[in-house]
Amino acid sequence: VVEASTHEPGFEAKSALELSAKEDIARAAAALAVPGSAIALSGGTTTFALARHLLDVPDLTVVTNSVRVADVFHDAQRPAGGRGARPGAATVVLTGGVRTPSDSLVGPVADRAIDSLHFDVLFLGVHGISAEAGLSTPNLAEAETNRRFVRAARRIVVVADHTKWGTVGLSSFAALEEVDTFVTDAGLAPRTRVEIEEHLPGLL
Repeated sequence: VVEASTHEPGFEAKSALELSAKEDIARAAAALAVPGSAIALSGGTTTFALARHLLDVPDLTVVTNSVRVADVFHDAQRPAGGRGARPGAATVVLTGGVRTPSDSLVGPVADRAIDSLHFDVLFLGVHGISAEAGLSTPNLAEAETNRRFVRAARRIVVVADHTKWGTVGLSSFAALEEVDTFVTDAGLAPRTRVEIEEHLPGLL
């Protein structure tokens, strides 16, 4: 059965899928974050896993449209005594907007917030990725918000497990060639790796 291009699973449903793969991806992607840099994290369960690994990277400024990702940093900034933020804690800016089933904030408010910013690196979770459709999502408003993220970033790192390859959502928001690095897991078929490497410079 082919999943409808408009089907949008909720955060909890996606959280139970490919757990070990997401942890492997998150660990590898976190190594790409430079201390003191400005980064953006889109919504998704893989970026949620990545957020936990980024807690050890000092002096980050993090912009996210994910309520779940923001919670990770907010909770970690509370020291044991409950006062102030821990030294070297990330500064987190949460965009406003309309909440999606995956707990991402999208729409005009989020778009305007992102348009005023510039990121060293965007860590981008995706619903689907393919050579033909590029990066895609079933949510039209999320597609536009993700386009804004892509335009605002100097470097784009996609974090997605092997099951996302070949999945196509209703709306494409970036071509595969716009991606600088694709961090995935060992489940990706060798022939698929070859296909991806024809379109982008970095595959981890």
